[in-house]
Amino acid sequence: MTVETLDPRTIMLMTTLMCAAMTIVMFSVYRSFRREVDGLGHWSAGLLLLVCASVLFGTRHVLPDAVSLLGANASLLLGIGLSMLGTEKFYGQKPSLRFYALACVLGTAGLAWWLLAHSDFSMRVAIFSLTVFLFYARQAQLVWSHGERHFSSFFFGGLMLVQAGVVLTRGVAALLQGGVSVVDMLAAGTRASIYLAAANFMALLLTVGFMTMATRRLQTILERRSTHDPLTQVLNRRGFGDCYARAKASLRRHRRPLTLLSIDLDYFKLINDRHGHAVGDQVLAHVAMVISGALREADCVARFGGEEFVVLMPDMAPHHALSAAERLRGLLCAPNGKGLPSCTVSIGVACQASEHEELEQLLSRADAALYLAKENGRDRIEFDIGGLSVVKAAGVI
Repeated sequence: MTVETLDPRTIMLMTTLMCAAMTIVMFSVYRSFRREVDGLGHWSAGLLLLVCASVLFGTRHVLPDAVSLLGANASLLLGIGLSMLGTEKFYGQKPSLRFYALACVLGTAGLAWWLLAHSDFSMRVAIFSLTVFLFYARQAQLVWSHGERHFSSFFFGGLMLVQAGVVLTRGVAALLQGGVSVVDMLAAGTRASIYLAAANFMALLLTVGFMTMATRRLQTILERRSTHDPLTQVLNRRGFGDCYARAKASLRRHRRPLTLLSIDLDYFKLINDRHGHAVGDQVLAHVAMVISGALREADCVARFGGEEFVVLMPDMAPHHALSAAERLRGLLCAPNGKGLPSCTVSIGVACQASEHEELEQLLSRADAALYLAKENGRDRIEFDIGGLSVVKAAGVI
């Protein structure tokens, strides 16, 4: 009984076409999101080199081995190594350029020696396999050390471990057993065809795995952009609304107090007029940093446009809220040590009157207290509890 197997060259042709398509996809993503996600350019260049390698393999028996076989293997080493550099950049690590160059040069030199000087197919397989094993193992280590605990990282890291194990096994088999039939993926036969198909499929899966991580990174970045102010990196109105909804749900369950601070910089227009809007932006960023640094982990700070900030303090009793507001006022008017113009702030404080009160009503009462602080001379705190106003002037505890 004859068992038909898929022609190895057909498998390589299909893989070449799919890699070419993935190269176009990866390069398109790189052009659109290169500032948001590092490493995409290296991966797209690596894929292009894999396509070049497949084309060179196809010229076997047409061009000299020094061009077809050596060129194809060198392209594979360069391409797989570029994917390693891309993964390093993705995780914010310094690319291992020296290791990459040394591995590619020594690997290519070894392949050339055992191809042109002393032809030994098994040694070429061993050298190639052990070199790319280092590239795959490095990427698996990066995922383990720096990867997010998310399916995308588990998927990509798992594929890298499998691929590293496969190429290591093939390299060791070439060293220990020898013989072309053991390691030649282009040889005829069912086992060789299955191995070749699996190897080429894994190369495509690794690209999909990296794209999955890149998509996850983009999703996180876009979600943050939709909920955070780009200048100060604190929440915007949308993000603050989500934070308030969670805090109010806890308020209903546990009957805990909820306090809101409305903070506005005094005479901020004068800072812009005297020092320019660039300095004004630096002042806003500094104020946001000071406020965020003085808050508890459960508190939320948001910029509501211009020079107004809002702070939500779950489980904060009125007298504690008053002390926290005074601490913020003192920190913000203190010298900043950055050469930025100093400024004072006026703060309006309001506590959630009941679980039925909505955010707009709470904000309205905090803003009313803030406006009262402005009218009474600025650099002070007005505290409103359900319409009952308590004044806290500058420096008065």
